[in-house]
Amino acid sequence: MKAPERRASILAVAKVLFADRGFHGVSVDEIARRLGVSPAVLYRHFDSKEALYGAALDEIAGRRESYVEAALCGPEDFASVLLRMTRVFAASVARDPDYLRMELHGMLEDAAVAQRFFESRWKSFTDFIEISLAELAPGNQVGRVDGRTASLMFQGMVREALYAKCILDAPRYRDIALDDLIEQLIGLFLNAVGYSTES
Repeated sequence: MKAPERRASILAVAKVLFADRGFHGVSVDEIARRLGVSPAVLYRHFDSKEALYGAALDEIAGRRESYVEAALCGPEDFASVLLRMTRVFAASVARDPDYLRMELHGMLEDAAVAQRFFESRWKSFTDFIEISLAELAPGNQVGRVDGRTASLMFQGMVREALYAKCILDAPRYRDIALDDLIEQLIGLFLNAVGYSTES
């Protein structure tokens, strides 16, 4: 197997294992066993388990969704843009739920590399929410809310819904389409921050 193919196969196996058991729950020896190679082969491609984990996260980041088109292709009001961005994000998680599994493990394990990655993953939302709420407040288009707290609430709502729908496949959410679920969550969020289109 050529080096790029070997590296890709290592990343594919490592990503699945890290998603199932987290960074601390997987050893380099186990990844090597799954691949049918020696640990030395892995170390030829990655200096350490941390480097392998970071590369698995980078691979996810390489497929990271772009919110630019979502932000620009329709009505420009806060609610519409947030809905479109969230739909893009939810669709990417639905296509690759391992991303969300790795995020949850990373947060529980306090893995620094994971925390930096996932903070940057949510940054588009946190920045958009905080800046938009600050811009809408003087015109009384939102209630008196702290943008940072509101963005944290938003992340929690979306993450929990995607966890229930895409990972747990919870029976109570099976009959609701992902787009509809996201639309309802955005509606609840907008109500919570007192959003109004009238100034």
